[in-house]
Amino acid sequence: MEKIEQLSSVTKFNSQRGQETLHPLVSVLDQSKSKKITAKRYFSELFVIFLKDVRCEDFQYGRSQYDYQEETLLFIAPNQTFGFEMPDDVLIQPSGWALIFHPDFIKGTVLAKTIKEYGFFSYDVNEALHISTRERQIILECFSKIKEELERGIDKHSKKLIINNIELFLNYCVRFFDRQFITRENINKDTLCKLEKLLDEYFESNLPQLLGLPTVAFCAEKMNLSANYFGDLVKKETGKTALEYIQAKVIDIAKEKFHDQSKSISEIAYHLGYKYPQHLTRLFKQKVGLSPLEWRGMN
Repeated sequence: MEKIEQLSSVTKFNSQRGQETLHPLVSVLDQSKSKKITAKRYFSELFVIFLKDVRCEDFQYGRSQYDYQEETLLFIAPNQTFGFEMPDDVLIQPSGWALIFHPDFIKGTVLAKTIKEYGFFSYDVNEALHISTRERQIILECFSKIKEELERGIDKHSKKLIINNIELFLNYCVRFFDRQFITRENINKDTLCKLEKLLDEYFESNLPQLLGLPTVAFCAEKMNLSANYFGDLVKKETGKTALEYIQAKVIDIAKEKFHDQSKSISEIAYHLGYKYPQHLTRLFKQKVGLSPLEWRGMN
């Protein structure tokens, strides 16, 4: 059985790397100063962000190999697993930088309420943030300010300043991910073409009767993307949420089927995967401004 170690504290993370703990709940480490660590897999109770500037060993995030390339950021949230899939006696030299903080550090702050909005903490293995040299400098400036506050010592201002700089760093990452969506525009458009094909094939099969309407999670899984990344990609490319995109597809298919006067609205609703036909009627009226019967009468 695979052995997974709990990563429960900042102090534990630091001590494994032979580095000093300046604050029990938050740390910034220059990993070039770390000692070698034993290859292990961890279940994290912390927020951990790795900035890797060289290709490293076979690092895993969740159950998959992480897409490590030069200048890459990896985001790990509490209740996620990460680490190395190799014998325990293998030693690894950490590299790059790491920002680590315990959820208790931000408890009761605005960041505690908004951190779930940073969807990239739930992105999957092939969705890493690859950064430019300038972006790396900005990130290291944020890390440097946090590190400077930690080295200054704890006073009544330090927590607020550290949290402000963590927020600043995360907001820069939002910008960098937006840039990455733009620079991968061709890949994203190809993904949308595949999504269209997936939905067409879904509604042409008997899956709606078996599984109901396709969910965002179902589509993301079929596209080999995390639900968060899939949702962000669709939003960036179309201006619609993934759910709105799927609903628009349902409306288009419903309109086609409404032309067949031999089928009742209820039959069409069941065929599309609705358990209750009135749910289709409600969605159609909301999106089109007419009920299915009204629309059918005008077309």
